[in-house]
Amino acid sequence: MRKHTGPEGERFEIVADGEVAGFAMFVDVEGRRVFFHTEIGPEFGGKGLATVLVRHALEKTSQEGLRIVAVCPFVKKYVNTHTEEWASHVDAATPPLLAAIPRSHG
Repeated sequence: MRKHTGPEGERFEIVADGEVAGFAMFVDVEGRRVFFHTEIGPEFGGKGLATVLVRHALEKTSQEGLRIVAVCPFVKKYVNTHTEEWASHVDAATPPLLAAIPRSHG
């Protein structure tokens, strides 16, 4: 797992078999990390990698002292399924936070 910044934006990546198997994209805004897109390559699907990726991304976000904003449906489902662990770390998406999502993804 690694945090990566590239031309497509900031994201956490999960590597399997030596290649990037998937990623969770985010943007940091005023002490909040807005997760807006998660994707696992079709050849890596069904192996639980998205769950591992999102758990790691949320743990790192919390360790960095940032609040979590789950816009991505997978991240939303994850935090709603693990409320005991994550409810106190999650903020609602607001119009200004949604406006910070890069236009190519919003």
